[in-house]
Amino acid sequence: MAEITRLSGRSDRIDLEFVERERTPIELMELGIRLHLSGLSLLNTISILDKFGVERSRKAVHDWVQKANLQPASDANPDHIALDETVIRINGQQFWLYAAVDPETNKFLHLRLFTTTTTALTQQFLRETCEKHDVKDAVFLVDHAQHLAAALHRAGLRFQTVRHGNRNAVERIFREIKRRTSSFSNSFSHVDPETAETWLQAFAVWWNSFN
Repeated sequence: MAEITRLSGRSDRIDLEFVERERTPIELMELGIRLHLSGLSLLNTISILDKFGVERSRKAVHDWVQKANLQPASDANPDHIALDETVIRINGQQFWLYAAVDPETNKFLHLRLFTTTTTALTQQFLRETCEKHDVKDAVFLVDHAQHLAAALHRAGLRFQTVRHGNRNAVERIFREIKRRTSSFSNSFSHVDPETAETWLQAFAVWWNSFN
């Protein structure tokens, strides 16, 4: 119960203005979202809500996460940015999760899910990151993937090739994402890519609130 108290007591509120006719109290909707993103299954989440006298389906909690449309905050000014990608499977198909992480705060700056990994898509991801944050003086930390270096060079952004040190921040977060999805072998079943991406972005917001 200590974990539930900690989650429900956060001061940074989840924006639930999309709710108009929802019969569940907003405070319990927010609790349900936070519990699910923290690692509880939908079944266990609705069991907790039931203790507060709220009977909702697993689909209802799933829909709350989707409709909240949570996104990592903008306007950061990091000195370094760890940039990387990892494989996520959706209905057996391979997708690539791109992430930019501030290694000093261990927070997500931006993340996207793409069908493949190319220099052009990396450039798109970088443009979106630049639009959200002040990164003109930041140094991007990457591994030896050539498309990452090529995209950064074309964008005129500074970067450094490293295997350890600060770049490990993004690797640690990827491990946590895969731990959270371990029950389905790092894959999402019976959802479309947009739904999976929305869940991952919501997870990033939850992660940032605890770092």
